Amino acid sequence: MSGHSKWHNIQKTKGAQDAKRAAAFTKIAKELIVAVKEGGGITDPANNSRLATVITKAKAANMPNDNIKRCLEKASGAGGGDNYESITYEGYGPGGVAVIVETMTDNRNRTAGSMRHHFDKFGGNLGASGCVSWSFDKKGVLVIDNEEGDYDEEEVMMDAMEAGADDFEAEGDVFTIYTLPDDFNDVVANLSKYTFVSAQIEMVPQNYQKLESEEHIKLMEKLIDIMEDDDDVQNIWHNWEE
Repeated sequence: MSGHSKWHNIQKTKGAQDAKRAAAFTKIAKELIVAVKEGGGITDPANNSRLATVITKAKAANMPNDNIKRCLEKASGAGGGDNYESITYEGYGPGGVAVIVETMTDNRNRTAGSMRHHFDKFGGNLGASGCVSWSFDKKGVLVIDNEEGDYDEEEVMMDAMEAGADDFEAEGDVFTIYTLPDDFNDVVANLSKYTFVSAQIEMVPQNYQKLESEEHIKLMEKLIDIMEDDDDVQNIWHNWEE
């Protein structure tokens, strides 16, 4: 499964990512609250698989345990997370890049309007449900940064396969482990000796699209930036080969 370069893109913009850490924690907090709500109010990750997945994501993002605890306490309180709903939008960015936007909102009319505006403003268009998701695979993605050389590639690969991973990829100092969505939590538990810099369920493109036009490249960058800054947006997946 070559070409999945999400972590490389994060590395290139690490300063900008650090500046957005508080916003990232806010988005994860919303996911934690909704995971408890949709799990019937269960705050024990051992009995709430979706919550376990989000907690793994939170820890990989270095979200403090106190923050996670406060979110769970809020979620278990009266009315915690009652107003949020998850809505996924699909469309095309400049140059026909396939884009999936996962949102969590308490006002679907506001969010729908914002998504349409974002796509239109930056050379894309909002499409119907299913218009691009067919070209993505839903997978658990675990990323290990081996810049310090702490891990042996072959050992990590063997451990990942024995843990139940679906695929393993090494690109330089970055190891990426792929799982089937239902196997994600078990694989994470079986690889507890490793530290992940990113760990979540992602929509992985089957094929990537290269933009040749400088104008399209700039528009795509702006589209991603404005969506990342939108409070309703949780995740953005696309097949742009950056």
